[in-house]
Amino acid sequence: MEKKSLFWKEHFWRGLITCCGLFVIVLTLAIGAFLVYKGSGTFTKYGHSIFEFLFSSKWSPADNSTGGGSVGAAVYIVGSLSTCGLALLIATPFSLAAAIFMTEISPKLGNKFFRPAVELFVGIPSVIYGWVGLTTLVPAIKKVFHLNMGYSVLAAGIVLAVMIFPSITTVAADAIKSVPIDYRKAAYGLGATRWQVIYQIVLPAAKPGIFTGIIMGLARAFGEALAVAMVIGKMRSFPKSILSPTTNLTSAIASDMGGAMEGGEYNTALWTMALLLFLISLLFIFIIHRIVAQKGEEKDGNK
Repeated sequence: MEKKSLFWKEHFWRGLITCCGLFVIVLTLAIGAFLVYKGSGTFTKYGHSIFEFLFSSKWSPADNSTGGGSVGAAVYIVGSLSTCGLALLIATPFSLAAAIFMTEISPKLGNKFFRPAVELFVGIPSVIYGWVGLTTLVPAIKKVFHLNMGYSVLAAGIVLAVMIFPSITTVAADAIKSVPIDYRKAAYGLGATRWQVIYQIVLPAAKPGIFTGIIMGLARAFGEALAVAMVIGKMRSFPKSILSPTTNLTSAIASDMGGAMEGGEYNTALWTMALLLFLISLLFIFIIHRIVAQKGEEKDGNK
């Protein structure tokens, strides 16, 4: 009986957990292979170049299996970059300030009230963010800036900033909290003020974790579709300013995929957009791993 119990505790559960981990890896590889299979047809089947897809603004793919259209996705790419970049510029200062408040200024209040309130934002469906932006933010931008319509990069950036705020805040707070207390005590012992300790000791030590949170927030912003589609305007043109309407990759995929003929040039071009988003996500994951690895190397060097 003891041997049987030992088998279940040691071998069975370890094997089950290993299988689950391998399944996640295989599933990720399968998704990547499927996207490569569906998305590469733009270049292999229909003869378009990667340069045309990335840098041309002529977007008129044929909705048939013979091709002959144009698949320049530059407008969508620029729209995604501009909205996500603006969201990051808006969210990062507030997220960093909130993380510092929760961990350094008022830890008790932060842990009991502020952090749970921030984490509540994660559970709100994206359609709620989009609806609030559509009914409140878009009319406000139209009125304040005297525009014909309030759909704009600014509206999409603000909505995305609110959505990625909790992700960046929680990861940054965990990174700041993980800084050893001895660092703070040593700085206080040398006569440093609290703000000097935060600015010159704590934040530099937590920098890799903070950057990881920022990149995770950026990755979520790139993948968001519904909320952005409701406020960005979905106009296929390069934005002249943050008050101009435009469109992005996820909005185009979400709105057009259902009406495109399966296997046609239009459908394949949308799958190529999805492949591009997948590659961008892999790039973000690689950057996060590099940051973590660099942090580990720095710790080993200090030892």
